[in-house]
Amino acid sequence: MKKEIHPNVNDTLIRCNCGYEATLLTTKGKELSVEICSNCHPFYTGKQRFIDTAGRIDRFRKKYGTPADAKK
Repeated sequence: MKKEIHPNVNDTLIRCNCGYEATLLTTKGKELSVEICSNCHPFYTGKQRFIDTAGRIDRFRKKYGTPADAKK
C-alpha cells in the first residue's frame, strides 16, 4: 500500500443531545456532537407521531379521494 495517502482514523466520542455517548472509529476528529441518535429518534423509540402541517393531507384527500372511496 502507498504511504501517507490514507486518512487518519481516530477513536471519536459521539455525543447526542439526549445524553447518549458512543465511541466509534472515524476520520472526523476526537469529538462529534449530534442532535438526534437512535436512542432518542422517534422512529427507533416507537414514539412516532404524525404531524399534519397546514392540512396537506386533507387537501390531498379532497383532490384525489381517500382509500375508503376507492372501488374494490
